[in-house]
Amino acid sequence: MKEYKLKINGNDYNVVINDVQESVASIEVNGSNYKVEFEKPIVKPTAIKVVKTATAAPAVSAAAPKPAAAPAPTAGGTTVSSPLPGVILEVCVKEGDTVKNGQKIMVLEAMKMENVIEATADGVIKSIKVNKGDSVMEGTPLAIIG
Repeated sequence: MKEYKLKINGNDYNVVINDVQESVASIEVNGSNYKVEFEKPIVKPTAIKVVKTATAAPAVSAAAPKPAAAPAPTAGGTTVSSPLPGVILEVCVKEGDTVKNGQKIMVLEAMKMENVIEATADGVIKSIKVNKGDSVMEGTPLAIIG
């Protein structure tokens, strides 16, 4: 369950996302329940690796970040998914490019930070699922490495 406070056209809304099943979300807006259908099913991330690059001086954190999980290969290859909602600032590879695990393939802007999206496996870029300027949600497939 995720809760958001939104201001739309000067009106305040309390939005709670209760559940998401494929392409339908159960949400609550200011106490009223709704079912919201997405154009495409929401895909849970299989694996991600993010390296944050600060555009300003980084804040000091008391706790060390948890390492990203190892990529989960699928029948069609390894899916690189968005670790959080944001906007694609740069696509650094094209379909057919050979990449190494840890190589920068995209840059995602999220919360005013540039996040380097890295290849999670060695291989060839089979498919790029997004373009520069696209807004993506957490878990959105960005690329397939085969």
